[in-house]
Amino acid sequence: MTATAQDVLAGTVREEWGRLVSLLLAQFRRLDLVEDALADAVETATRRWPRDGTPDNPAAWLHTAARRRVLDRMRAEAMAQRKAPLLVVDAERQEAVVRADPGGLVEDERLRLVLMCTHPALDPSAASALALRLVLGVTTHDVARLFLVPEPTMAARLTRAKKKIVSAGIPFSVPSADDLPERLGVVAQTAYLAFTAGYAPGSGPDALRTELAGEAIRLVRLVDGLRPGEPVLVALLALMLLQHSRRDARVDDTGRIVLLPDQDRSRWRHDEVAEALGLLGSLVLTGPIDVAAAGFAVQARIAAVHATAATAADTDWEQVVHHYDTLLGFAPTPSARLARAVAVAEARGPQEGLAALDGLDADLPHSHRLPAVRAELLSRAGDADGARAAYGLAIERCANDAELALLVERRDALGAAPG
Repeated sequence: MTATAQDVLAGTVREEWGRLVSLLLAQFRRLDLVEDALADAVETATRRWPRDGTPDNPAAWLHTAARRRVLDRMRAEAMAQRKAPLLVVDAERQEAVVRADPGGLVEDERLRLVLMCTHPALDPSAASALALRLVLGVTTHDVARLFLVPEPTMAARLTRAKKKIVSAGIPFSVPSADDLPERLGVVAQTAYLAFTAGYAPGSGPDALRTELAGEAIRLVRLVDGLRPGEPVLVALLALMLLQHSRRDARVDDTGRIVLLPDQDRSRWRHDEVAEALGLLGSLVLTGPIDVAAAGFAVQARIAAVHATAATAADTDWEQVVHHYDTLLGFAPTPSARLARAVAVAEARGPQEGLAALDGLDADLPHSHRLPAVRAELLSRAGDADGARAAYGLAIERCANDAELALLVERRDALGAAPG
């Protein structure tokens, strides 16, 4: 396969997988067939595109090939049951039926599929993981990283969730307006994790996937349109907009990562910052709110400290530490503890930051970011040998090309180890 065809196929799979799965699921509602059919289409493309040329619309080519594969499988099943005409006609008409949505609750196709995946019969974490993988196209590797579990564990979890949908006959149907509130938490968590995957891809060549982050924001806006004023949605949208506003400054013209202190703040989208700050000040976040909404609100306030600082030197790091202390009071996650350690180092020096990392290795055994942070703080503390070793571990664990390049650059800047 030529490099050009390979690159086009890899990019199409990376960017379009979720949308293609959504289209096929909306049409056929056969979870047991859709992923296999799409995988077959990709395998066929690896053989045919070098011979026939890369198609003008690669995503449409894969969709057509996968659709034909699903229909072939359904025809075979129908023949086995001697009901071919009925089932094939039904398959070809399903898209119109699914789109009809008699209740008129949801018109957006991808949101429909997210809501379908978050059926209350599924465990919330499994439902969220399934929506990330099937609907938004996040790789199993990256889903596993988001949930802080090994990839084989996540693969097994996804398989169990899909089998439960098929064996239990969980319908791919849109919930009614009355049923929507019970799915809000899982939908919000799914959107947040998708956004995180967009700005911190665990694997692949890209420093960030702004289209995935943008899709997560779009989904939150759509749900907010259905349930306006829900605190969890207001807080999450504020957080996302503050983070998303920096997208144009996060990488340079060569695709190299630009860290927060070095970003050109004139390139931040200040209209989005203003919208987010308005959301943070809304009345729905001033009264009692649930833990999920509170967590997003505190993280948004942390992002607001950065967004409102004129320069990196003006950042109020003690206020950031205070917000992280608040967050850890009700959501003591390893990721939040790691982020707090960074803030502590900025506010109080590298030694206190290193002390704040104590105990995290057991909770983040596969993370490359923990040793990367430790390496940076050891370097600031004057321990070049320790920093070099920590960078080595971070490099060993890192699967994202852009982050890997930055880690190698920072390790090499320490100089060679003494002979």
